[in-house]
Amino acid sequence: MMKRSWGRRSAQVAKLGARVAGTHASTTARKVFASAERRVELDDERRLRTAQAVADELGHMKGALMKLGQMASYLDEGLPEPLRLALAQLRSDAPPMTRELAAQVVRDELGADPTDVFVEWDPDPIAAASIGQVHRAIAIDPTSGEERPVAVKLQYPGVDEAIDADLRNADYLGVLLKQGFGGLDPDDMVAEIKERITEELDYELEARNQRAFADFYRGHPTIHVPDVVDALSTKRVLTSELVDGHTWDEMLTWSQHERDLAGETIFRFVFRSLYRMHAFNGDPHPGNYLFHGEGRVTFLDFGLVKHFTDDEMDTFASMVKAAAYDNDPAEFRRIVEAAGMLRPGAPADTAAVGEYFEQFYEPVRVDRTMTWTPEYASSIVRHTFDRSSPISQYATVPKAFVFIQRINLGLYALLGQLGATGNYRRIAEELWPFTNAPPSTPIGEAAQPWLDALD
Repeated sequence: MMKRSWGRRSAQVAKLGARVAGTHASTTARKVFASAERRVELDDERRLRTAQAVADELGHMKGALMKLGQMASYLDEGLPEPLRLALAQLRSDAPPMTRELAAQVVRDELGADPTDVFVEWDPDPIAAASIGQVHRAIAIDPTSGEERPVAVKLQYPGVDEAIDADLRNADYLGVLLKQGFGGLDPDDMVAEIKERITEELDYELEARNQRAFADFYRGHPTIHVPDVVDALSTKRVLTSELVDGHTWDEMLTWSQHERDLAGETIFRFVFRSLYRMHAFNGDPHPGNYLFHGEGRVTFLDFGLVKHFTDDEMDTFASMVKAAAYDNDPAEFRRIVEAAGMLRPGAPADTAAVGEYFEQFYEPVRVDRTMTWTPEYASSIVRHTFDRSSPISQYATVPKAFVFIQRINLGLYALLGQLGATGNYRRIAEELWPFTNAPPSTPIGEAAQPWLDALD
């Protein structure tokens, strides 16, 4: 059957905490220059030969639930133990499709064999994960007529049915989250996650997101987003510019100065996108970046993008202003109550409310040079899931804030791994719409002409 019964899959989910396995996988182009050893690991015995095999494999906790596990893959140290074990089980490499099945996806979507569509086609994938796999190819640029290397992401046949079945179990993960966050109403969080993961199945939507980010950052000195090859992209195939660069793990071997620059660029990308584009690429994890030195970073994978309304952005900016800039606890409480983050009239002292939430703003509250650490990032996660705090019993995460929390948890975790050092208050003042301060770092100075051109 293409879909497993809800009861059987729910029973599988209930057993998640008993097993821990796997390593993080990603369907991004970051692995397009995978080592020969990695390609050898794609053993023929583990290849998915039919669409039915794809659905069966995804039924074994791949699909949407695997994506949920990936979303929390770098937060393990701070999560409650039952939730940490459950999410850990969801991270595992998916076997790749056979060459024949991958070729069939190309034929179905692009109308011809891969060797006819592309000048060169690598039949072996260089990444295989929860929703699709990536192949390397050479294509003819429709504008210039020249050959260009491309990354071709193919969606597994049947993945939509498997994810539809998986999403029926997302409510159970909401229950797990509620165990860690006493006041959490998981309904909004689960609904938002369902919507975003469903959107990830639509490569045409991902292409539009990637195109918007690529156009916005075109000409930026340290931020690069690969261009989409529209003529070779469909709802289930996404072809984009192939980028060479260094992986996260490779970058971690560089000097601390280089890691500081990389961290600053990632920070600027997240908050410049949020405040100027009103959009957030909601999947910040090490696999979504390629590094080129001197702070230059290529950003990959735009399948999980959240777009915010003007009213939502006004709320976010007002919260930051009250908490980190004006230091106004009363105004901050008024805003979070109006936004639904704190139960109105909760029996908690206003100063205590400010202290509870201020940890999220600590890196940008004071004009100072700071160093991010893994311990600080983990403390934020533990604080988020701290049931002992009386404030947590009255706090929740409204739908609009689900992916904003990903900034606090995901971005901070990455900066902690980097040990990034800098004056993030001054960098933030460049990005905040209510301050719009002049450049405070060499990266900011280099980006000023680009920013001026936007205005």
